[in-house]
Amino acid sequence: MCPGHDVAPSIRHNRDKSNTLGTLGTPGSVFSTTQLDSSPLNQRLPYRRIKDEIGSPNTTPPTHHSTPRITRKDHTAYSTTDNGPSRNVGRSLSIRSKKGSESGSTAGSSHKHRFAMSSLRGIQQPELSKKLYKLIKTENHQVSAYETASRESQSVASQLSEWGETQDDAVSDISDKLGVLLAEIAEQEDLFAQHLEDSRGVLKQIRNTESSVQPTRNHKTKIQDEIQKLKYKEPTSTKLVTLEQELVRAEAQSLVAEAQLTNVTRQKFKEAYDLHTAAIIERAEKQIMLAQQARRLVSLLDDTPTVPGEERAPFENSEAAREVLNDAEAGLRNYSPSIEPIHSAAGRLGVNAMPGSIEQEAAQPRIMQQAEEIVQSPQQETMGRGGQVPYSTSETSYVAA
Repeated sequence: MCPGHDVAPSIRHNRDKSNTLGTLGTPGSVFSTTQLDSSPLNQRLPYRRIKDEIGSPNTTPPTHHSTPRITRKDHTAYSTTDNGPSRNVGRSLSIRSKKGSESGSTAGSSHKHRFAMSSLRGIQQPELSKKLYKLIKTENHQVSAYETASRESQSVASQLSEWGETQDDAVSDISDKLGVLLAEIAEQEDLFAQHLEDSRGVLKQIRNTESSVQPTRNHKTKIQDEIQKLKYKEPTSTKLVTLEQELVRAEAQSLVAEAQLTNVTRQKFKEAYDLHTAAIIERAEKQIMLAQQARRLVSLLDDTPTVPGEERAPFENSEAAREVLNDAEAGLRNYSPSIEPIHSAAGRLGVNAMPGSIEQEAAQPRIMQQAEEIVQSPQQETMGRGGQVPYSTSETSYVAA
């Protein structure tokens, strides 16, 4: 902190001050001293005040998260908790969070996978991309779970701070600042969910490529089936020559499509899990850093037993507690991930997931020659390229439907 900067010892009683320390905020400029007024832990409205404003002692306080979260593109969200309205600043949210609007024992029922239009999309997926489609869909639920965990952890931090607001100055000060650290630990869950969403988006590119390759395989298999039927019914038909020429072209297209699929799969698989694992490391290192500061904070509380009538010594660790938050702020501000970079040769690929245009043009004659050799090989009549049995006619018709 800058010399002379006035940092209030508590986040509870400084709702009208803009220079006090609030929640730690976003990864780049965390612990911003200008964000306290809009932090989730600062705008608390105790239940006793809610009851006075409502005017009815029997009125049930509002439930957790009664207001749906807004889209991920908007970095501001409003929610209503048991302790009154709060405003989350610097939070990237998702409409998927609506699934976790209940808390406690009812939260589990909100994550049941019910039938929806997405279920029909899964049925219509090409056979080649069904497994990856299922993986991506499951990751969607995973991202939702981390977002829910972040919101619930934020609520726990807020309630801890409110609970500690007692006549015991030591408990009040420690619990308030501990709530700040726990809220930032919860924020890391939400940031981790965003990184998982980025990784999931990269995997979608592999799925889309798989879906585009499936028609090429089906077309080649269809021609192979027609040739086999014609050889059985009319072995001397002149149409066989035309079909064999068409099969050569289809085989060449298949070779190109399979090469594109291999290139995209390797590149995007590497990129997706580069993001995924880097996010795990960043989340773990930041949460370890914050948890260590939280342990320093808790250790400042004197728990020496007292006898009845004995007065405790005044709390003298306010400055030390404030210094813990300052150290946590500095740690996050100066954080750099300790990860080993993953090198990639994807820069050599062109826009069509193939090598540069010169290399591709030079490879065209070789592709056609290889396609002719595959078509003319004795195994082509019964086996597909690479020793794989071609798709049956019934399966081809099913996928095309």
